[in-house]
Amino acid sequence: MKNQNRLKIFSLISLFLFSGCFNSNLAELKPDQDSVTSQPSQTKHTQNNPGSAQTGPSKPPNLPDSQLYPVIKVTDGDTIWVKINARQEKIRMIGLDTPETVDPRKPVQCFGQQASNQAKKLLKNQKVRLEADPTQGERDKYNRLLRYVYLENGTLYNQYMIEQGYAYEYTYNVPYKYQKQFKQAEQQARQRKRGLWADQACASPSTINKASSGSSSKSQDSSSHFSCDCQLTCRQIKSCAQAKYLLKDCSCLKLDRDQDGIPCENICE
Repeated sequence: MKNQNRLKIFSLISLFLFSGCFNSNLAELKPDQDSVTSQPSQTKHTQNNPGSAQTGPSKPPNLPDSQLYPVIKVTDGDTIWVKINARQEKIRMIGLDTPETVDPRKPVQCFGQQASNQAKKLLKNQKVRLEADPTQGERDKYNRLLRYVYLENGTLYNQYMIEQGYAYEYTYNVPYKYQKQFKQAEQQARQRKRGLWADQACASPSTINKASSGSSSKSQDSSSHFSCDCQLTCRQIKSCAQAKYLLKDCSCLKLDRDQDGIPCENICE
């Protein structure tokens, strides 16, 4: 009987010890298993995190419209027709003014045909991007859309025409977005005598022929190569001599706003 009791006690003690050891081993294994099972969960969370995704920058509001519009007509160097959503729209370009060629009220101005030809070369049957300028409004008084025009290669056409001497910088009432750089472009064209700023660009053919043949004389009237064009403004006039000729010989009185006998004070100081 005693032996049986001892055997039972020994069995219970052995079972108790074995059970404690087994549980201890499970406790040691559990952290490793948790780390294994939690790792995919952490990876999945990182992949789904919006902050870690690479997204392209949003387009700033001052960039040109990304859409390309076909040019259906080139009126002159600063006015074109484009097709927008199946509708034909006339575009008046902001910040530049090319010499007149198509206005029936005005004669063809100096370098106007060259400017018009260059515009057609760059824009005819091409596609362009457009950029609005809130400082200038959506349309002018003739219901033309007011826009900057970009060529497909990214060239800002408005500025290009000025810096190459095909157009003047033009500010209408209030400053516009690119006014400073357009003015700098005109100054550069003047200094480099490009296009309409070239020495003989606006000389009459007869004067050019005489000069090239060496038959001109010092006694020749220095104003003979100027032509009467009272549509010119002071910023379009290239010299004080031309301004005085237009005032005195052509009676272009608007050049002498204060009526002091001196035209275009900005160049005849």
